[in-house]
Amino acid sequence: MKLEGIATFVTVAESGSLSEAARRLRVSRSVVSERLVELERSLGASLLQRSTRKLSLTEDGAAFLARAARIVRDVQEAAADLAERRGQLSGPLRIAAPVTFGRMHLGPALYPFLAAHPDIQLTLDLDDRRVDATSDGFDAVVRHGPIADTYLVAWQLATSRRVLVAAPAYLDRHGTPRSPNELEDHRGIFYTHRGAADWRFAQQGETRIVRARPSLVLNNGDMMRDAALAGLGIALLPVFIVSGALKAGTLCVVDVGVEAEQEYIYMAHADGQHPSAKLRALGAWLRAAFGEPPYWETEGRG
Repeated sequence: MKLEGIATFVTVAESGSLSEAARRLRVSRSVVSERLVELERSLGASLLQRSTRKLSLTEDGAAFLARAARIVRDVQEAAADLAERRGQLSGPLRIAAPVTFGRMHLGPALYPFLAAHPDIQLTLDLDDRRVDATSDGFDAVVRHGPIADTYLVAWQLATSRRVLVAAPAYLDRHGTPRSPNELEDHRGIFYTHRGAADWRFAQQGETRIVRARPSLVLNNGDMMRDAALAGLGIALLPVFIVSGALKAGTLCVVDVGVEAEQEYIYMAHADGQHPSAKLRALGAWLRAAFGEPPYWETEGRG
């Protein structure tokens, strides 16, 4: 059984076609077919069902794929580790991150890192759902929020301050709350993945949860900010999302006498997984790029 045959099978399964696999591997379609035939012969099993219009995994192929992909990834990482020992950062790196933070801050910090290390092949998956680093095959996830998962090893990249914000027009119409009790009478804009119990404040050493009347529930931070700008209610949002609007005066900080609980921007990988040199280098780069306090705080104090 040859490694190139296993790698070819994984590429075919992931791409869904022999032609696309040949393009990715930079070989001819006939070479891809020959490698697959040789692999199936060595295994004594059919891995793929082929037709003129469709290519799909057999039951044996589906069972073999997960371990085959892991074998290929382990070999790629081993080769990358050797390169890193010679002072070179190279090989694949797969990261997941929230959409808004990825677009506004992570991407701009990543681009110079990749320019400095052109042999790294980065896959960045932006998704606001809570991605599972273990089962979804990521080297690491970048997250915003409290660090709570016990199966993850987290590296803090920056602190994150959240503030209550509203449009001046909303406050003119409904008044400005000055206490948590007054806040409960207002319309709230909430994040889908956190729910109405998300407004958590530190008060006299304890956690105070304020439940406002839901006006809108959204699964994206940009849209929450835009809803607040439209005067639909009060939102509790990270400063890294609203710093520009605060500076422009289109949103105002609503001070109710207590601050939201401390949160973090962090990178995390599965417990028991040894982080590669390139992942450690990326973590150090991002910490330096964001700064402490993070650079968006200089625009967001209001």
